[in-house]
Amino acid sequence: MVSTSSHTKVQYLQRQAASFLLYQSVLQDEVGVAFLDLLQAIRYIDADARGCLQAYGSYFYALAARNQNWEDYIITQILFCENPFTILAQQQKFEDLPTALVAAVQHDLQVLQSLYECSSAFLSEWVQTVAHMPISPVVWYDESEKLKKQTKFSAYLQELDNWGDAVEKLAAYYRQYGSGLFAQYRAFRWQGGQFIGIQYPDPIKLSTLVGYESQRDTLLKNTEFLLSGEAALHVLLYGSRGSGKSSLVKSLLHEYSDRSLCLLEVAKSDLKDLPEIVEHLRGVSQKFIIFVDDLSFEEDDDAFKALKVVLEGNLTARPQNVVVYATTNRRHLIREFFVDRPAPKDNDEIHAWDTMQEKLSFSDRFGLTLTFEPANQKTYLNIVHHLAAQAEINITQEDLEFQALQWATRHNGRSGRTARQFIDFLKADLTLIHEANSNTSKTEN
Repeated sequence: MVSTSSHTKVQYLQRQAASFLLYQSVLQDEVGVAFLDLLQAIRYIDADARGCLQAYGSYFYALAARNQNWEDYIITQILFCENPFTILAQQQKFEDLPTALVAAVQHDLQVLQSLYECSSAFLSEWVQTVAHMPISPVVWYDESEKLKKQTKFSAYLQELDNWGDAVEKLAAYYRQYGSGLFAQYRAFRWQGGQFIGIQYPDPIKLSTLVGYESQRDTLLKNTEFLLSGEAALHVLLYGSRGSGKSSLVKSLLHEYSDRSLCLLEVAKSDLKDLPEIVEHLRGVSQKFIIFVDDLSFEEDDDAFKALKVVLEGNLTARPQNVVVYATTNRRHLIREFFVDRPAPKDNDEIHAWDTMQEKLSFSDRFGLTLTFEPANQKTYLNIVHHLAAQAEINITQEDLEFQALQWATRHNGRSGRTARQFIDFLKADLTLIHEANSNTSKTEN
């Protein structure tokens, strides 16, 4: 049986949880619902022991599935929450925010503080009392290192007697890191009309790429413009397959991971949604590179028209936090057939050549076009040596170059992609040979 004081405490927490003005979503996922269900199960003085144990099991499971303590869960939910305050805090100075909005956040932070202080250890003890168990149920606790920015903000809150005093600091956090899905991830894809966070983006880093230094430096400079709030240009990366165009764009995510840069992948089939996507990103605190890989269009493609609007603009002002980086193997992005070329006998269109030139010059609408020429033997071997050094492959230079050239001849030709595939294969092969030799030595001994 729960004591009268504990019973009163549980009812108080329930009333608090019901009084949210802005942060209702904090308790609407699996952990929050399990927490509320547990409070409901133990709120009565004559609570059902079996029901309490089941509710506690669901609560424990939800925390374990997230690999997160209750206290860390509350902090994370605050930082990732999306509501009118988090959105407006990214767009306005704190002193310009509506007074009622600030007061509502103060109230909700005080509620969150009371929930934060209701630790899993307390809940376990209450369940032990209800279920008349000799020992309390196991308490979920994880000591793994959390994200630095979350840990820092958590430490700040723990120092406060009243979390309501943290409103201004919290607004500054949202202004720097954003809120909602954009605060949780740095890489996204547009799929089914919504943003999908990518938990494990491609780990490629700029330091692993060699060759095409001029193109790399130009792209980095343009990205710096974007991050600094200047007018960055849309970029078309054009060149032979396997030259590292896509890898270069993806490496920017890791190069500027500490500067609120996000990468949004949009498939060619979804380019028709591009104007809608751009409007979603307007006013968000992060900077976005919209990444379109292997760009090309068919005749009368709706995606062509949508991308043209974004590149050239319309009556709506272009947001300063969004830029398009696209890769292609085609110099002329719209497929052209000889039958499409206008002839003197054609009477369908008076200015047919004007239409043709508009299509062929579409790539010129990108502010920057970076060209990636096919790798010659010297460039290819330079890439191989660079990757081999990073992979700590220990064979002679002559042997490395001989095998690399043989690989290029037998596979996909000289390119950065071919070099990467060769090094990955060689490293795995040498590792297995080394392990086999070690096992043979052990057997002989």
